[in-house]
Amino acid sequence: MLTLTVVATKGGVGKTTLSANLGGLLADLGYRVLLVDADVQPSLTRYFKLSHAAENGLTNMVMGGILSADCVSHIELPPEDFPGDHSRLNVQGGFMHLVASDTRDGRLQDWLSNRLDRLVRIRMSLASADVQRDYDVVIIDTQGAVGHLQDAAVNAADILIAPASPDIVSAREFVDGTLKLMERLESSVNMGFTVPAMKAIINRVERTVDSDAMSGLIRNQFLEMRGRVSVLSTTVPSTVAYKKAATAQVPVHWIDPIKAGDVMHALLWELIPSLVNKYAPNHRGEIVQAIRPAHESPAEPEPKEEAGPAGSTASA
Repeated sequence: MLTLTVVATKGGVGKTTLSANLGGLLADLGYRVLLVDADVQPSLTRYFKLSHAAENGLTNMVMGGILSADCVSHIELPPEDFPGDHSRLNVQGGFMHLVASDTRDGRLQDWLSNRLDRLVRIRMSLASADVQRDYDVVIIDTQGAVGHLQDAAVNAADILIAPASPDIVSAREFVDGTLKLMERLESSVNMGFTVPAMKAIINRVERTVDSDAMSGLIRNQFLEMRGRVSVLSTTVPSTVAYKKAATAQVPVHWIDPIKAGDVMHALLWELIPSLVNKYAPNHRGEIVQAIRPAHESPAEPEPKEEAGPAGSTASA
């Protein structure tokens, strides 16, 4: 089982969007995916429709030290009301389950602050033989602030994913915050912990000269991190498809199977090289046919020819 934790030191950089769309693509490829919403703002919990809503969520999982069935919600993929031919969607037998966020009251954070084992609570909950047997990939979405809950989510990861926005203020904040986060994590090495590899993703890239310049700045400033963080070659563009996907509560490659679909596949391949050249079965050809009736704009009507003075037609 592989665990990916999506982490940032500030909010609004696209952590939840990446978590949801990576999970959706992996499920479409036939993998059994567990999403864990470890953010006090439960955006990932609300992203997809549920076919089964569990009674409990993150708080019980962390406090109990085990992932029990009453903490696991089931995601409806595709949603029943999603337009299009469902027989072509999610046909490989993959699925997504969810451990919902229920931490807004601060009870879990307070509980963690008094625990000497707070760094291992999430990792311990995911380490049981049942979880290892039932899931192929775990994706953990985190809060955009340093704290005990973020530390526990980071310590559970095999790979850390850090999205960065390509504007000057965000780039500087990202580099500074990531350096501090890495220093914080490295202090745990003295207690026998291993710092996971961190992969940075330049996210929400606009097609502008300024955006290209900021992308270059982020890459160059990672030299300061002395190899502790690598920047992926794949960048995620800022397109309306991601907002449409969130509205429809489906993975973005179902809304835009060509451009966004290609980006998400390339991103997944960089994160998990063993999946290189493995496509979702409905990528491009079939999926376009499956969703076209519901998502294509109607064709523009042909312009009418105007009658001339002698009953002939005059071209426009």
